[in-house]
Amino acid sequence: MSKGEWNNKSKNTVPLQLPITYLKSVKRNTITHEFDSGSQAEILPIQESDDISEASKLLRQGIQQQQAGELIAALKSLQQSLGLFQSVGDLQKQAQALSFLGLVTYTDGDYKGTISYSEQCLSLVKNSSDFVVHMQALSHLGNAYRHLNDHNKAIEFLEKCLKIAQQLQDKRSQVAALNNLGLVYKASGNFIQAIEYQQQSLEILRELKDNWGEEQVLKNLGNAWYALDNYPKAIAYYEQCVVLARSLKHVRSASQVLKNLGNACYALGDYAKAIKYYEERLQLAREIKDKRSEEQSLGNLGVACEALGDYNKAIKYYEERLLLARSIKDRRSEEEALDRLKAACYALGDYAKAMQYQQGTSSNNL
Repeated sequence: MSKGEWNNKSKNTVPLQLPITYLKSVKRNTITHEFDSGSQAEILPIQESDDISEASKLLRQGIQQQQAGELIAALKSLQQSLGLFQSVGDLQKQAQALSFLGLVTYTDGDYKGTISYSEQCLSLVKNSSDFVVHMQALSHLGNAYRHLNDHNKAIEFLEKCLKIAQQLQDKRSQVAALNNLGLVYKASGNFIQAIEYQQQSLEILRELKDNWGEEQVLKNLGNAWYALDNYPKAIAYYEQCVVLARSLKHVRSASQVLKNLGNACYALGDYAKAIKYYEERLQLAREIKDKRSEEQSLGNLGVACEALGDYNKAIKYYEERLLLARSIKDRRSEEEALDRLKAACYALGDYAKAMQYQQGTSSNNL
């Protein structure tokens, strides 16, 4: 898929009435639909009155700012656009501006604001034939209520969104609704239902040959099976996810899933395989200079080596972690590393060195 069709960041929306859209992961594995920048000319007619022309310009500008992550600027542009559309009584364009205001506030974590804008949008389009904006408002409402832990309302709105997507035979909107319904059910503890929805989403994505979306949903499925303590199934999905993430050069996503893979293998008692995945993550972390992931990987490697009884190797990783924790001034990680070093030295019978770590020092001046 082209970059314009799928894009990744760390939130679901279905935008206006356009054939050219892309899906975007905004927060907590939610999938959103947004416009491809190349389609914006189709959003609004070119020949318009001066007031509508200015409002349309502000709407386009707000959309571009939102896609660039400039949320405060986007909010201002979209609010100005909404005011102008209200002054000329253009209900369709008001709904469009409100739907994007819902997206901006959702991206910013203002879920009550999202609900307010999306409810206003819904009131304007519920009796119209503008099914796409209707679907977008329902999607925003469902996702906002999920983050507010009102799972019943989230399910209600997302199921309505899914029904419209199915009626329109809109595969991409079905993917988003199915995935996000899965996230709601997972949040409510119904992991089996979550897996059922996300599996349906995965099948559609494979039909569409959409690698980015497939990577996202594979990760969500792995997480759901992990939550059920079914580590073999979690590993199967995570391994497929890592292959796709690497092929798409989604290094940070690959790093996160490698950690999950290591944890799943560790939970199964397969410490050697856990070490393999933790080492891969450590290498990636160093390549992208991600100090936090590097520190975590060193700690995980130390614990896995201890589980294998290789205390000397565990100490090596813990000492590296200690140095890194001190360099980034992370007191909590520093204390954890010292505690682990002390315990490993005791296990080896090296009580003198254990006492040095007890005092926060060592013969190596760590």
